[in-house]
Amino acid sequence: MNLFRKKSIQNSTTTLNKTLGALDLTALGVGAIIGTGIFVMTGVAAAEHAGPALVLSFVLAGIACVLSALCYSELASSIPVSGSAYAYSYVAFGELLAWILGWDLVLEYGVAAAAVSSGWSGYFQGLLEGFGLHLPTALSGAYNADNGTVVNLPAIVIILLITWLLSRGVKETARFNSIMVIVKLAVVALFIAAGIFYVKPENWTPFMPFGFSGVVNGAATVFFAYIGFDALSTAAEEVKQPQRDLPIGIISSLAVCTALYIIVSLILTGIVPYANLDVSDPVSYALRFVHQDFIAGLISVGAIAGMTTVLLVMLFGQTRLLFAISRDGLLPKSLSAVSPKTQTPNRSTWIVGGLIAVLTGFVPLDRLANLTNIGTLFAFLVVSLGVIALRYLNPELKRGFRVPWVPVVPLLSAAACAYLMLNLDRDAWIGFFLWLLVGLVIYAVYGYRNSELNPKKLRRGNSE
Repeated sequence: MNLFRKKSIQNSTTTLNKTLGALDLTALGVGAIIGTGIFVMTGVAAAEHAGPALVLSFVLAGIACVLSALCYSELASSIPVSGSAYAYSYVAFGELLAWILGWDLVLEYGVAAAAVSSGWSGYFQGLLEGFGLHLPTALSGAYNADNGTVVNLPAIVIILLITWLLSRGVKETARFNSIMVIVKLAVVALFIAAGIFYVKPENWTPFMPFGFSGVVNGAATVFFAYIGFDALSTAAEEVKQPQRDLPIGIISSLAVCTALYIIVSLILTGIVPYANLDVSDPVSYALRFVHQDFIAGLISVGAIAGMTTVLLVMLFGQTRLLFAISRDGLLPKSLSAVSPKTQTPNRSTWIVGGLIAVLTGFVPLDRLANLTNIGTLFAFLVVSLGVIALRYLNPELKRGFRVPWVPVVPLLSAAACAYLMLNLDRDAWIGFFLWLLVGLVIYAVYGYRNSELNPKKLRRGNSE
C-alpha cells in the first residue's frame, strides 16, 4: 500500500473561473478575520484568561499567524490550485497526510462557520430587541434544557442565505463581501474614535491578573479571531495572477486586522473593568457601559455585517476544499461538479450549507471555538513544515513569494503553533482526535481505493 503517493504540481488542474484580484483577496481576508473574534471572543478572553493583558494575547497569536502567513504565501504562490493546505501537503508529504489535513480543514471551516453564525444570531437578536421585538425562546438558541431553547433559527437562516449567495458566483460573492467589509471597518473606526475618550488607565491595573499563563491561554483562545486568512488560498484557482496577488492578499489583510485587534483590545479593557466583559457583545456593551447607547446600536449593526463576511469566506473556503478533495477522488466525485452557468461547485455549496445550518442550529457556541482553534493550528503547523520540505524536494519550483530565512522562520512558525495547541483544553484535543479517527476510517473505506492516484485508476486512464 502506497499511503504517501504524491500529486505532481504539473498535473494540478484548473477548472474554475479566474475573476479575483489582489484587492478582492485583501477584502476577503479582512472579511474573514474581522468578525466574531473582535465582536465576541474579546470579552470572554479578557474576563476568563488574560485581563487587560489581552493585548499581549493578540500580539502573541498575531506573531504565530504572521509566521504562518509567510509560509502560506509561498505555497499559495507556488501551487495555485484550490485546496489550500490540503493541496500543498499532497505535493509535499503525500496522500495520507494530505487527507488528514484536508479532513482537519473540513472541521476548521465547518465549525468556524457554525460558531460565527451563533455569534451573529446573538447580535441580531440584540438588534431586534432594540426595536422591541423578541423571538420565541425556543427559537432563540441551540438546544439547552435549562433555559428552554431548542433551535437557533436566526443562525440557520443566515447560513442558508449565504449559501444561496455563494451559489450565484464568485464575482457576486466578492462584490457583496467588499460592501460589508467597508461597513464593518467604518464601525470599528467609530468604536475607536468614540471609545478612546472613555478609557480609564486604572482599568488596566492589574495588567496581568492571571499571570503569563493567562496571556498564553488567552492567545490560544483569541487565535479564533485570526482564522480566515488561510481561506484565501482556497481561492487560488479563481485568482487572475495567483503568484503575485495571493501573497499580497494574505499578508496585507493579516497586517490590517492585527493592528485593529491590538487597538480595540486596549480601548475595550480601558473602558470596562475586565471582569465585567464576559458578555456576548463586549464591544457594544463597552459603549453602553459609558451611556453611548446610540453608538452601541450602530456597533451592533457593524458586528452583524462583520460576522456575515466571516461566514461568507468560511463557507467559500469549505466548498472549495471539498471541491479539491472530491476532484482527487478521495470523496465522491459529485462534490466537484461545477455549474456551467456560474462556474461554481453548486452541489457541494448546498451540501455544506445544509450541514452547517443543522450544526449551528443545535450546538452551543462555547463548544465550538476551541475545536476550530486546534484544527487551524494543526494546519498551520503542517504548512510551515511543507515550506521546508518543498524547498528541498522541489528547489526549482517557481515561487512568486519566498519565505525569508528558511528553515528558521518555518520552524518558528511550527513551534509557535504547537505551543498554542498545547495550551488548549482537553476537550478540544479529544474532539480533534475523534474527528481524525473518523477521517481515517473514511479514507480506508473509500478514499484510498477511489483516489485518482490509485495505480488501477491510473492504468485504466492510460489505456483509455
